[in-house]
Amino acid sequence: MVPARLAELVDMRQRMLAVATRLFAAHGFDGTTLQDVADAVGVSKPAVIHHFASKEALRAAALDALLDHWKQTLPRLLLAATATDDRFDSLIGELLRFFSSEPDRARLVLRELLDRPYEMGRVMGGAVRPWLAAIAAYVERGQERGRHHADADPEAYVLHVLSFAIAAIASRDVLAGALDRGPRGESPEARYERELVRMTRASLFTPAERTRAARPARRKTRRRR
Repeated sequence: MVPARLAELVDMRQRMLAVATRLFAAHGFDGTTLQDVADAVGVSKPAVIHHFASKEALRAAALDALLDHWKQTLPRLLLAATATDDRFDSLIGELLRFFSSEPDRARLVLRELLDRPYEMGRVMGGAVRPWLAAIAAYVERGQERGRHHADADPEAYVLHVLSFAIAAIASRDVLAGALDRGPRGESPEARYERELVRMTRASLFTPAERTRAARPARRKTRRRR
């Protein structure tokens, strides 16, 4: 068993990382101080420094935690979603769930991309590259079968969808506020995300394939003898 004291320290570190992620996402790295993090967690500044020697170390740890989760969880989900040919909705759904479950992830990535583009280019390259080829292969299979637009660039498409999802979720709580509830009681956030899925689908699938997918499935009937 993990000693209670060690478990307490690990829990405190995770709380600090969660708070730092939220504050860095909301105010940026330059707009957040270690005292801000300490106040939000409810501890002293020296307590934060005990776990993270500097604000730079805290930022690096927050990004590492996000990307570690990305590397361990997102690729597994996305690769599972593309195990068969007809899993586009699952692929996009898992991507949106990854960021929607904690929008601060998307906001932090977006802020870092804008504030430190060269550094984040190296970091994101290492995080994205392991599964980029696998998802692009799914697009290529669809092109071979006439399901996906032949002029689509598979890898570039995947990257655009990724950047689209990050930016959309990062701004969702603000932009979705301009929407009313849907006619069936659908929340503004659900309408916002549903349209995101429709747009990404339309830019990949051919018109004929979209028409086929929209048709209700026919029930097979047995002939009477």
